[in-house]
Amino acid sequence: MTVTTRPAATVPHPLAPLAPEEIREAVRVVRDQQGLTPDTRFVMISLREPDKQRLLSYDGTEPLPRDVAMVLRDRGRRRTYEAVVSLDTGQVTDWRHLPGVQTAITEEEFAQCEAAVRADPRWQQAMRRRGVEDFSLAMVDAWPPGHTGELDDACGRRLACPLTFVRAHPGDNGYARPVENLVALVDLDSMEVLEVTDRGTVPLPPLAGNYDPDVRSPDGNWPAVVEERRDLRPIDITQPEGPSFTVDGYAVRWQKWEFRIGFTVREGLVLHQIGYRDQGRLRPILHRASLAEMYTPYGDPGFTHYRKNAFDEGEYGAGFMVNALELGCDCLGEIHYFDAVVHDQDGAPVTLPHAVCMHEEDMNIAWKHTDFRTGKVVTRRRRRLVVSSFAVLGNYQYGYFWYLYLDGTIEFEVKLTGMISTGAFSGTCPPYGTAVAPGLYGPHHQHFFSMRLDMALDGPHNSVYEVDSVALPVNEDNPHANAWQTRHRLLRCERQAQQRTAHAATGRFWNIVNPERRNGLGQPVGYQLVPRSGLLPMQPEGSQAWKRARFCYGHLWVTAYDRTQMYAAGDYPNQSRGGAGLPAFVQGDRPLENADVVLWHTFGEHHVVRPEDWPAMPVVSTGFSLRPNGFFDGNPALDLPAPHACTGTAAGPGTGTAAGRDTETGTGTGTGTDACHGPHCH
Repeated sequence: MTVTTRPAATVPHPLAPLAPEEIREAVRVVRDQQGLTPDTRFVMISLREPDKQRLLSYDGTEPLPRDVAMVLRDRGRRRTYEAVVSLDTGQVTDWRHLPGVQTAITEEEFAQCEAAVRADPRWQQAMRRRGVEDFSLAMVDAWPPGHTGELDDACGRRLACPLTFVRAHPGDNGYARPVENLVALVDLDSMEVLEVTDRGTVPLPPLAGNYDPDVRSPDGNWPAVVEERRDLRPIDITQPEGPSFTVDGYAVRWQKWEFRIGFTVREGLVLHQIGYRDQGRLRPILHRASLAEMYTPYGDPGFTHYRKNAFDEGEYGAGFMVNALELGCDCLGEIHYFDAVVHDQDGAPVTLPHAVCMHEEDMNIAWKHTDFRTGKVVTRRRRRLVVSSFAVLGNYQYGYFWYLYLDGTIEFEVKLTGMISTGAFSGTCPPYGTAVAPGLYGPHHQHFFSMRLDMALDGPHNSVYEVDSVALPVNEDNPHANAWQTRHRLLRCERQAQQRTAHAATGRFWNIVNPERRNGLGQPVGYQLVPRSGLLPMQPEGSQAWKRARFCYGHLWVTAYDRTQMYAAGDYPNQSRGGAGLPAFVQGDRPLENADVVLWHTFGEHHVVRPEDWPAMPVVSTGFSLRPNGFFDGNPALDLPAPHACTGTAAGPGTGTAAGRDTETGTGTGTGTDACHGPHCH
């Protein structure tokens, strides 16, 4: 056996995503050393990131191990394997069979499943009963089967429960014509259609739902075709001197921020080693930040819909499905794009161009004060760096947006758009959804997103407090009943820190502090996690959602760092009974005080479907903020320069006339009521 060692000069940064040649080499090593059968498929190939402690001490002088993690499926033997390949030695360092584990559904299987269902005589007969003869116009979506009890004893079979939709022509929106009450059951290993169940014909909805003006026809479309607006004037975003960020490979610097871009086939966009340069020192905040799972349970008990509860990362892989982002469409301004390298099921690398977009945005006012006695106005503009990616996950599209602000704030936002999952009805719309077109409805559902936030706030030893604002009782210290204060509860161990819920009525947030580092006031430095969503699942204890997606039943979990604990619902949620992921992680009840902690924050969107959601759903967004809370000695954006376009004078308060005061010096004259005339001023 030949052992190869790469020259140190060729070794990339230990967190750089895998390059095409690295994927090819890792696949070659596995094929040569493990004797893979022709039926073996490569489900997921990603960088196996070095342990956090080794990364924290990494100074670039000595390379860290460069390893590749793989998930493989031998369809002929019905076996799932995990492998680790060392690119430094050219060896398979770990190879294990995972009995009973079903991997994510691959893009290849999705296409093969559609072909298998279309060719099945039972399915064809059911389609003919609905008046469909051209089967090439059918769309068959391979939904995972979940774990409802009826298919639990599947003898190790790898299953999908495909749903069918019908196009009127190749460019038509098939989701306008769902085939109700028709569900197939497919073995994804053998591509055998095991069952076709037809619970009765419901007429196909009569009208098209085409949103693309190149496809819409004036007859039979819902909503009716309207003329496009012609009075929307152009907006140009320009930076004549170029952007304020610099990029070196995957390393980014912008203002006082420094971080690295990462990407995996399961999670998609990842941010590494986020830090803020303060008084000449780079202060770490987050070691790794990623979306750890997405879960969408539906609230319709109908035969076609009751199984719908998809884990979009663990059952599909969000990184495979990213859009190529386009200037003027997805991003405006001076843009830097990052390509992503994924792979096909043969293990060949595939480059996804423009998978990640980065640009700056003006965000109105950073801070402002008017001295009403002198009329002097001091204003500073707010700006943020945007790092974004868009994933196409079936009918839905999800935009993932990271925002870094000049004042040290970090935000994450998910933008939901695309197409609702639809059903057909005859007569009265089912009470579990909303009619969006004649004979067509959207079942109500929820979207949950779990963020994994590996903290490193001024170092790896952090603690987490739950903070509530509470009213004080009326007594001699509070005779006017107006007093309130904040109460801080230290989350000392994992069981105490599991399934914590948001509480808007008390302004609850979670404060992450480093007890070993103090600010100028003697307080431990901190950041606060501020939730925007207080959503919880509608499904009760004992339901499929409760068993398989327990992480959704709390908005915060805190665990001790473990490099093997990466996903909120566990490594393999497909067809799982549940109990993996966060419920299992906290069983050890590890201590969290002054420890290396990971925060898991779940937030969501409660989607009671509206007619306005059809045919293309307007963007709705949800997310959270991380705000400095004693991390700095005062406002870190105090050093922002005056806006270059603020010229002239500003009005004194309440006068309605010019106060004759310059926005910076308080001197000068003017005649207008607002002297900030530049396009970047307001």
